[in-house]
Amino acid sequence: MSAHTIFESVPIGAMVAWSDGTPRPPEWHAKKLAAWKNSNSQGRLIRKQDGGDAGTLGSSGSFTLHEADFGAGGVIAIRVHRTFSRGSSLRFTIVERPPVGSVRVFDRAGDHAELVHLAPHGAAAQHWLSQHGYPKAVLEDVTADEAAGDVVEGRTAA
Repeated sequence: MSAHTIFESVPIGAMVAWSDGTPRPPEWHAKKLAAWKNSNSQGRLIRKQDGGDAGTLGSSGSFTLHEADFGAGGVIAIRVHRTFSRGSSLRFTIVERPPVGSVRVFDRAGDHAELVHLAPHGAAAQHWLSQHGYPKAVLEDVTADEAAGDVVEGRTAA
């Protein structure tokens, strides 16, 4: 599917893969494989940002995927986020949708909110918050309406 479709239809918290369509090089081609992985990976959808230019059709706006965390001893030193424009030429696939009943934890309310955690249920979200301290956090349930909307519109998870 296109980046535009991801932006318009895929719920925050979904796992999304992206690809440039090229075949994976063999493991022994380390440099080629590293370059390929840059354009062929996956991450969790954590944010959608409108472009703010209402006069432009289709390509304004972007979305951000959380690809990985690096650290040791429970301390995250580096977070890898990838931001794609709505007009990106890469191809995207939904790997997994957030399960109905899970709870999204956003760092704050509003248009600039970013998903910081996807909990399996409300109690787990509250526990996670007590351990990680986001004072302006907002919790949002994943509802059955989101899944029903996907079926009605003919889109199902891959």
